[in-house]
Amino acid sequence: MSSTLYPVFLKLVGLPVVVVGGGKVAASKVDGLIDAGARVTVVAPKICAAIRARPSVILIEREFVASDLDAAHWVVAAATAAVNRAVAAAAAARLLFVNAVDDPESASAYLGGVVRRGGVTIAISTTGHAPALAGLLREALEAVLPDDLDRWTEVARRARDAWRAKAIPIAERRPLLFRALAEIYTSRGAT
Repeated sequence: MSSTLYPVFLKLVGLPVVVVGGGKVAASKVDGLIDAGARVTVVAPKICAAIRARPSVILIEREFVASDLDAAHWVVAAATAAVNRAVAAAAAARLLFVNAVDDPESASAYLGGVVRRGGVTIAISTTGHAPALAGLLREALEAVLPDDLDRWTEVARRARDAWRAKAIPIAERRPLLFRALAEIYTSRGAT
């Protein structure tokens, strides 16, 4: 397995996603997928109350079969190692990436620690081999990021719109952004 991963954020709004597994770990993945706007189907012989409480989730209460992935755009395997391997094989046959929770050997995609604040999302990966470390790094980043990061994002968005309208080259924008963000702190002293 290569140690170099290609980081990506997925737009899942309206897309079918299959989660194989019905326990607490699967439930935590379901919540994030619903928050991302995915149409979630859960396949498992037993499905926990936390998943059942999500009315938008389609429940298939039985063992996983490969055809469960036929319409999927993204797959999460949160089951036993044997089931995760079967899900990985079915996903590979359909050219789908699969996140196998806590099972890096069965995964073709890894989810890391995630920090979300003020319209900014930061993901941390340890190539699936040290999820606890990713969690510690996430906590450290949460502690050092400014509370008003939403204001930073808004300043950067407005600046980008202005630069695009004036056709300012991308290479010249970073120093301009630093100055615009510095104004946030300059204005704090005035208030």
